[in-house]
Amino acid sequence: MKHVFTWLIFFLIFSHVEGRALIIHNDSVQISGIPRSLTWEIKPRKFIQGKNSITIFSGEKTDMFRDPNVTYNTDNAPKLLFKSDSNFVFTAAIHHDFISKWDGGALVLKADSLNWVKCCFEKDYTGARRIVTVVTKGISDDCNSVKLTKNKVYFKIAKADNVITLYYSESGKNWYLIRHFTFDSSHLLQVGLLAQSPTGKDCRVTFSELTYQAKKIKDPYAGE
Repeated sequence: MKHVFTWLIFFLIFSHVEGRALIIHNDSVQISGIPRSLTWEIKPRKFIQGKNSITIFSGEKTDMFRDPNVTYNTDNAPKLLFKSDSNFVFTAAIHHDFISKWDGGALVLKADSLNWVKCCFEKDYTGARRIVTVVTKGISDDCNSVKLTKNKVYFKIAKADNVITLYYSESGKNWYLIRHFTFDSSHLLQVGLLAQSPTGKDCRVTFSELTYQAKKIKDPYAGE
């Protein structure tokens, strides 16, 4: 009995110290900047949760892309999602170390497996840190945008009726429109977070400063 009691104390202490990493066993996650529970569509290798942040470990050879050449269709990247409102603004900071080609962290908007949007901070095919957006309507496009020198960027997704606007910012204050398009859906969409490492063994992506508001922006160029 003494050995059992000692083991139990050790387990409780270990769980207290490592509890945020061990939360992988739960299906839902709470983040203070988001007023709803988030659920793993695909679970990561591991994650670590903070007060208003979460670090997701992608695992190896993980991606979400439907190649226009129809030679590469995959959807095995870990995703943490929640159901959105009909109009909303969702923002987050993304940070990772850009180790392998196409390592990335992204904000995701998803109707179903064939219709989704990925706003990604990615190590591109040249090795640059790149803003990359992907709009998938059956088949993905691949829009390579701004090149950055930092390991951290802010993204914003705004939905106003059937119009989606994507933004980036280096400070989280001054937002620049990078994409503006229609995205029809008869159901409420899911939004959330994704980590990927298509060619690498892992990508550790930290999402922080998350905010979500159920509102409709008036000016897509201002993002407000």
